[in-house]
Amino acid sequence: METPALRRVLRPVHLWAIAVGLVISGDYFGWNYGLAHGGPVGMGIATLAVTVLYVCFIFSYTELSTAIPHAGGPFAFAQRAFGPWGAYFAGAATLLEFLFAPPAIARAIGSYVHFRFPALPLDVVAVGAFVVFGTINAVGVSIAATFELIVTVLATFELALFFGLTAPHVETARLFAHPLLPHGVRGVFTALPFAIWFYLGLEGVAMSAEEVVNPSRTIPRAYLAGIATLVTLALGTLICTAGVLPWPELVRDDSPLPHVLARVLSPGHPMTHLMVYLGLLGLIASFHGIVMGCSRQVFALAREGLLPRSLAALHPRLNTPVRAIGLSALVGAVATLSGRTDALITLSVLGALGVYVVSMAAVIKLRRSEPGLERPFRAPLHPWLPAMAIALSMVAFVSVGVGSPAVVGSFLAVLALGAVVFRATRSANSPDARS
Repeated sequence: METPALRRVLRPVHLWAIAVGLVISGDYFGWNYGLAHGGPVGMGIATLAVTVLYVCFIFSYTELSTAIPHAGGPFAFAQRAFGPWGAYFAGAATLLEFLFAPPAIARAIGSYVHFRFPALPLDVVAVGAFVVFGTINAVGVSIAATFELIVTVLATFELALFFGLTAPHVETARLFAHPLLPHGVRGVFTALPFAIWFYLGLEGVAMSAEEVVNPSRTIPRAYLAGIATLVTLALGTLICTAGVLPWPELVRDDSPLPHVLARVLSPGHPMTHLMVYLGLLGLIASFHGIVMGCSRQVFALAREGLLPRSLAALHPRLNTPVRAIGLSALVGAVATLSGRTDALITLSVLGALGVYVVSMAAVIKLRRSEPGLERPFRAPLHPWLPAMAIALSMVAFVSVGVGSPAVVGSFLAVLALGAVVFRATRSANSPDARS
């Protein structure tokens, strides 16, 4: 039986768009929940710490992505380094990350649309997003990637425009309002998961590796250009929002940027309306990109037998994993109706942290166990960069446990249940069981 294979059509500009597009919605909403924990100063400290985490992570992750270009991404890296159980943990963590990020973004899309058109219910718009963009993903990767490029460029331009309009109104007194740390050092600690939202999903670029032209050159360029873009956008967003509105007004708001611009201009100003429309493009860029990445993860896990193999089927004409796309969209649409944006963000962050730890451990392990593996890109300062990423990821995981123990318990319970099913499936498929 022929192994399903994806078509190589993505070039550097497409991959940069996917890298930035996967993440850019984090500038539009989600991060502001962290202000309730640390205020602007605490959130700023948390954001700088998370930026260090991602810089360390991306250099090492790029080494893995170019050495092992596979649609499974972290799952494939962990399988190579640690065998089936490492593959299970990485695959399950990635799946949880990419299943629960889209529902959170879908709710923000609904909130932005509802802000402009109050008659449209948030939930209807959010569920509709899965139908529309699941369909675009199914049509073909070339069309999907071109769409991602267009909306990412427009969303990046829109953030630059937002910075230009709001920067003159930034007041340092708001950024450094007393008390500087409303909940002390603990507040900085518990703000970390929301700072991660500024960058969460960047690792999803690796899931497009089998569709990239010349991955050994394209992937490093895309990752390095992507992280530079995202650092600039994250710091600009934090300063140009919390420096304009008092931070308590920004907490638990799924459309903070339009509200900031409405204060600077007016709710009815044309630029405020433009902010809503272009802001939607930023949310759509991430939503579309993560749905795309999630479907590739489902496809890769199914192809390896960790999920039902029928999910690895490719459409005979479109050559896209339509069943994997459909399942990802269905689960996301149901999760959207929970209404718990903060919990969805937290679950996604927990999955991401699991991915970061196992991927960085795989970098260190493969350097020792396979020194002859061809590595078109070698991470500098090895093993210090991956070790730093592991340490910061563990700190962030503990911070989630302190701030959201029930969500962490649910996350661990799902992993444990999946492990039981995985073990039973492996035992049933073993040679002894089949004889």
